[in-house]
Amino acid sequence: MELIEFLLEFLKDPLTVIQELIKQYDNLIYFILFLVVFVETGFVVMPLLPGDSMLFAIGVIAATTGQLSMTIIIPLLIIAALLGDNVNYFVGKKFGGLIKKKQKILFLKKEYITQTEQFFEKNGGKAVIMARFVPIVRTIAPFVAGAGSMQYYKYIIYCITGAVIWVTSITFLGYFLGQVPWVKENFEKVVLSIIIISVLPIVIKLFKKKNQEKTA
Repeated sequence: MELIEFLLEFLKDPLTVIQELIKQYDNLIYFILFLVVFVETGFVVMPLLPGDSMLFAIGVIAATTGQLSMTIIIPLLIIAALLGDNVNYFVGKKFGGLIKKKQKILFLKKEYITQTEQFFEKNGGKAVIMARFVPIVRTIAPFVAGAGSMQYYKYIIYCITGAVIWVTSITFLGYFLGQVPWVKENFEKVVLSIIIISVLPIVIKLFKKKNQEKTA
């Protein structure tokens, strides 16, 4: 129960949670943040962790307090994302067929995998990069890539590109906007906006699907 409460608070206000973790664990915060990114991208059953909002918060902390070093955190989290994706890809390659036979395992529905496969078919390799910026999808995408027909040599190129763009863009966005007084004073609103923007593609897709079902 305490873990669930912690995760909910982390999702709601990653800035405060990270600052509290820094007070408690000092430089071990780098390992903790590495672990969060690795788990979110590497464990297909653990998609509900702060991704975009956490990266933004890291940038804000680095800019305003200097408690986190951008020269350390950026390459560290890129490596975490790459390791997580590769674990997820090879798990998908080994167990994808088994999971596809079932309708649901924990939160993971067969429908989610099917929709992600369709997303890959429509957008090709660039879907791996695009998926980085969509919560839940970025966790499922490497698994589906492994379970599907995407060859590893092709996947890893897009995987590296996506990891670099995702970590650097959102963290530096937080770094530069974090110095704006309004952002610091209204951080919860900013986090909520990031979450809404991140899940908007999913909402739009679901809305279109319902409309198509109504007109069919």
